[in-house]
Amino acid sequence: MTAPTATTKGKSFDRSIVEGPILGAVWKIAWPTVVQNMIGGMQGMVDHALVGHFVGFTGNAAVGVANQIFIVVIVFVMSIYTGMGVLVARFAGAGDSEAVGRTVYQAFLASVALAVLVMAPVGWFLAPVLLDLVKASPEVQAQALPFLRTMFVGSVGFMMIFLLGGALRAAGDARTGLRLGLAMTVLNVVLNIVFIRGLGPIPALGVMGAALGTVIAGLVVSVYGFSQLLTGHLVIHWPRSMNWRWDWAITRQLLRFGLPAGIQGIAMNVAGVLLLRFIGSLPMSAAAQAAYAVGYSQLFSFITWTSVGLMGAAAAVAGQNLGAGHPDRTERAVHLASRLGLGLAVTIGLLFLTIPRALFGAFGLTDPAVLDMGIVLLRWLSVSGLFITVALTYTGGLTGTGDTKAPLFITIISQVALPLGFLTMLQLTRSLTPSDIWLAILLGHMTRATLTVLRFRSGAWRNIRIEGISGRETLR
Repeated sequence: MTAPTATTKGKSFDRSIVEGPILGAVWKIAWPTVVQNMIGGMQGMVDHALVGHFVGFTGNAAVGVANQIFIVVIVFVMSIYTGMGVLVARFAGAGDSEAVGRTVYQAFLASVALAVLVMAPVGWFLAPVLLDLVKASPEVQAQALPFLRTMFVGSVGFMMIFLLGGALRAAGDARTGLRLGLAMTVLNVVLNIVFIRGLGPIPALGVMGAALGTVIAGLVVSVYGFSQLLTGHLVIHWPRSMNWRWDWAITRQLLRFGLPAGIQGIAMNVAGVLLLRFIGSLPMSAAAQAAYAVGYSQLFSFITWTSVGLMGAAAAVAGQNLGAGHPDRTERAVHLASRLGLGLAVTIGLLFLTIPRALFGAFGLTDPAVLDMGIVLLRWLSVSGLFITVALTYTGGLTGTGDTKAPLFITIISQVALPLGFLTMLQLTRSLTPSDIWLAILLGHMTRATLTVLRFRSGAWRNIRIEGISGRETLR
């Protein structure tokens, strides 16, 4: 197949992803996705920087703890986007634009229902319980509660941005997702400056202002993005002749591929929440939580942003090439994405080792106890980053081909059983130190990388098929 395959209206799928040079195919999806993740992550860093300067390190701890809880919940809800990505990439690789549009529409309906009927009411009432679960100190809880409730109630816009960006990336258009992500980040930063510190008649809302800015920015940009989809300006289009009813056949496929990824995300993030419990049991727990919130949740994100971007690129290119009948290109693409990730992880790790005080200073953290813990943490993370980037890129390869169950079991072993079991055994014999927790993180990442690479190299993903390519396939 050499000619572009036309979509329902206007734009066409990019066939170079399944026919051109493999490096170009990976890079075409990877660089916008990596940049989008980095820009999007910057808004979280701006939140922490503003909160650190105007509220203090208890505000940093509140944002870090609340975000960790929110991510645990929303990762499961957004698991349907993993299923959507598997199907969209496979359909796009096969040139079936109708199936692509119908799949994205069903994911949209499911997202709205979950955000309005589940996330908003359940999140509002469970927020205090969840904060108690992580043993956040009273001063941290007081600021984290309004932040967390605001994020739960306004989650629909945030979810729509992820849905649209993921669908476009799987269909081969990562640049539009980058533009939407950039617009959201700029708007979010402006709103956060206004709401966190106050401006004119708007009072200083502190930590809650950070959540309010994120919610409003997500709603505004998602409305614009879907207006572009409806008017036919994107590679994905919903024609007026499309069946607008709920399609349970497609929804079942979204869940079939997505639920294992959702459970995986919950397991990984629950492990993160339980890790916060161990941090909360340390002497000077508020300082340790602040070091973790900035060092791991923010600074380490420079590595995870790029790795998650490469994971998305690996998933999209792998899925499209498998849909086009090119499994060998799928394998080469994942190996190449991993090498790119390692190069970036080495570069960022060197910064962790050479300028740690400057990095923490950017977040307004000057407390000696926080700095001492954070500097040691960055030393561990400079090594851990090498393993997590390999784990994530190969996870993308598995997920993009439809093998979403193996990463679930790997995560349970490497991110839950190993680090938490290790810390529990230490706690039974002696008092924990911050370095014990940082070591547990490294051991988990090393194990995850090893098991994920072995699974991908086994080639089991080559046997996953979707019958028919008509939007109503069943997994064989």
